Amino acid sequence: MKTPALSLRGVLFDLDGTLLDTHEAILVSMRHATREVLGAALPDDVLMRKVGQPLEAQMVDFTDDVEKQKELLDVYRAYNHRVHDELVQAFPGTREMLEALRGAGMRLGVVTSKRHWLASHGLELFGLDGFFSVLIGSDDFPEHKPAPGPVLHGCRQLGVGPESCLYVGDSPFDIQAGNGAGCPTAAALWGMFPRSVLARENPTFLCTTRSDVVSIADL
Repeated sequence: MKTPALSLRGVLFDLDGTLLDTHEAILVSMRHATREVLGAALPDDVLMRKVGQPLEAQMVDFTDDVEKQKELLDVYRAYNHRVHDELVQAFPGTREMLEALRGAGMRLGVVTSKRHWLASHGLELFGLDGFFSVLIGSDDFPEHKPAPGPVLHGCRQLGVGPESCLYVGDSPFDIQAGNGAGCPTAAALWGMFPRSVLARENPTFLCTTRSDVVSIADL
């Protein structure tokens, strides 16, 4: 892990697995959709391996049938919307992390593969929406992670150059997107992917806790 001196002016975050603990909601929704549409009980690691990319990209792995992919997407979304508020939680220390970063003068935003309205709803559910001046969802930009476009768009919206904007995420696709954008990157080890998977993407930092993210602002 590299430890360069930084002069940060902004921080962009992924949402699922980084700010909000959505693991259970995603997993049970994936199980439901594949069982209902395909009549199959796929292994959990198969269901979750592309989390961090838009749902449309994830469904392609489960069947070559385009109509079935669309049905999977519809069934997943309908079920996920029903269970979302019950199963999703904010990670402990998330609010404190955001308060500290804001207090240090950081501009804050979110770049997620989730659709804008549902991402906004999740943030509002836990009173976190007021911390962010920018929210980029999968329907706000034509490119999607792991392409760097959404992260660069987030930097532009924040008014911060990528070299001065940390991107924090828990998936390899987050780190690929942030690195490609020219941002320093922080792998959130409390999320859905193991340390070994994230370390292979060469993040600038490996963060075990939310307070580790705050400490980067002081480098």
